[in-house]
Amino acid sequence: MSTGFIGLGAMGAPMARHLHARGLLAVVGNRTAAKAQSLAQELGVAAAASAADFAGCDVVALCVSLDADVIENVQALAAVLPAGAVVVDHSTVSVDTARQARDLLAAKGIGFIDAPVSGGVEGARNGKLSVMAGGDAAELAKARPVLDAYAARITHMGDTGAGQATKAVNQVLVAGINEAVCEGLALGEKLGLDPDKLLPTLMAGAAGNWFLEKRGATMLANQFTPGFKCAHLLKDLRIVHGMASALGLRTTVIEQALADYAELVERGEGDADTSALITLKRG
Repeated sequence: MSTGFIGLGAMGAPMARHLHARGLLAVVGNRTAAKAQSLAQELGVAAAASAADFAGCDVVALCVSLDADVIENVQALAAVLPAGAVVVDHSTVSVDTARQARDLLAAKGIGFIDAPVSGGVEGARNGKLSVMAGGDAAELAKARPVLDAYAARITHMGDTGAGQATKAVNQVLVAGINEAVCEGLALGEKLGLDPDKLLPTLMAGAAGNWFLEKRGATMLANQFTPGFKCAHLLKDLRIVHGMASALGLRTTVIEQALADYAELVERGEGDADTSALITLKRG
């Protein structure tokens, strides 16, 4: 299987490396060409100068930032990929964008799977991501060897858009957990508790969670190297808020997280890890 990968950021680059380790990676692409050229040279694969360089691929995976980026790449790939190829989108975008991408590709006989991921940079590096997939089951089966390279779990959630809908639910939970953990740890600091005792005690009980385990110690040390950037979560929350509001739901958690992460971005912390939220909670 010949695979291409587009979008070589903090998540995409390690995912591409896992594909290379499985002998599946043929070509990489990135908006900043130098990044693609550097990784291509490291791995001994081709760096795409244009969409035409993906023409021989059976599967092309995307991991880009914005809805517009997904549509731009899909339009370009639709013009060059052979019928029967599959495009897998690991970006977090709206359900409508996923369906638009599917329709653009289906017109050329090309499959599409919306397959956002969860697990953070650590999950990407360790090949332990959770993939929530929407689309045709047969097309997902074609792409499965690609997903297996970097996923611990692959779940077919339903038709096109179901992957993005699942990711929306995921991001509400992520945002709420972030709010609670950062607020709680800020309280612990003010109360003078020893973090070396506090963190393992919390992790051993009902308050234990992934964010506390992976980010608790670093945020208390004021280290905010991004695993997931504030600006990216803000973008996701805006998508989720639109979906939830259209359904008439109460969006208390989403609205609080939107306000907090918008403030962090306005302060110039958009590229910091989402755990930088503790800096607001400290008052």
